Amino acid sequence: MTTSAGEDPIATPAAPQAGVLNVANLLTVVRLVLVPFFVWLMFVEGTWWRVAALALFAVASLTDRVDGELARRRNLITDFGKILDPIADKALVGSALVSLSLLGRLWWWVTIAILVREVGITLLRFVVIRYGVIAASRGGKLKTMLQVIAIGLYIMPGPIDPLRWIVMGAATVVTLVTGFDYLVKAWQLWKDGRASRAADGR
Repeated sequence: MTTSAGEDPIATPAAPQAGVLNVANLLTVVRLVLVPFFVWLMFVEGTWWRVAALALFAVASLTDRVDGELARRRNLITDFGKILDPIADKALVGSALVSLSLLGRLWWWVTIAILVREVGITLLRFVVIRYGVIAASRGGKLKTMLQVIAIGLYIMPGPIDPLRWIVMGAATVVTLVTGFDYLVKAWQLWKDGRASRAADGR
């Protein structure tokens, strides 16, 4: 096989970058759409309605795991997904926490502590996005898993309060610790970005 001058016969074309419209991002959008339906179910009286709310919360939470797996396996990772995915997570978790507190099932201080951390870190992502995107860490994934399990236990009917308190306590601690970790990463990203811009004379 001959090639023209200057060509590399063994060079392979770069993999195309995933577009915004893909199945992983679609699942993330679906998670956002399910939030108001979940909130409505939470405020309908009756045990079976509460079970339905738990089922919908579980389905919405499952889309978080599925869209992440699809994005990694099929190379569908986009900046849009990196930004929208945590927003969808926080919308689901935040609406669940506020609903539980309004219903008198969860202490408000827990809801406020978690929401301040979640909203604060989300806003921080936007502040430093000009310097780079802070991807989810393992600690962040553990935090999300604990929050989902704890919220599920609080939604679930039945006298299982000791277990609810323990898991929610663990979720709250991990949430605050990982929040501090994100602050450190954002500061480093901002500092490196400013140094790079100064070096380039911008």
